Amino acid sequence: MPIRTNRGRAAVYRRLWGFPLRSPKHLVGTLIVVAALLTTLGIVLPKVIDKPNPTLTAIQPSTTRTTSSHPGSGPGAPPPATTTTPPPQTRLSGSQTTPTPSAPNADAIRVAKEWATAWVRHPAGTTQEQWLEGMRAFTTEEFFAAKLTTVPVESVAGNQVTGEPQVVNSFTSSVLVTVPTDGPKLSITLVVTNAGWRVSEYDKAS
Repeated sequence: MPIRTNRGRAAVYRRLWGFPLRSPKHLVGTLIVVAALLTTLGIVLPKVIDKPNPTLTAIQPSTTRTTSSHPGSGPGAPPPATTTTPPPQTRLSGSQTTPTPSAPNADAIRVAKEWATAWVRHPAGTTQEQWLEGMRAFTTEEFFAAKLTTVPVESVAGNQVTGEPQVVNSFTSSVLVTVPTDGPKLSITLVVTNAGWRVSEYDKAS
């Protein structure tokens, strides 16, 4: 018959708690039962906790390594040889074009003489601008702006051309001539431009 009152439940609890204390045998028996339960729980619980969840095992990706069948890929095998490809060359090499010799060009010789004549034409009172303007039409823009404008007219020796230009070497795209003056002999280099032959360099000839 079920216990329906609190007083009845309390009486049952008192009997249960008081059972081990009724006699030494009851106490020893109770301790043995409790020890057996604890031992059983200590063995069963770790197995239950450590048991893998089959659902999670099915979801987890496989971590099995696939052994390569290629030779030299096993443990202890030397690493595969690597081939190093040199980077492409980005530095521009010098021009491989060899100048083509040719007969002296008459226009080049004429321009050289006119340039030399303008070079030594600087009578008293000639300004720097006037002197430079006399050579502008016979000079490349690069040489005129970069070097010729840095030469002071006062430093120019000689006042007139004293002879005809002499060709030192002649190519299809450039000519080197010397022009004698009453000062130093001039060494003049001319090149072909879109506007014709123009002076691109000068020096004092030895």
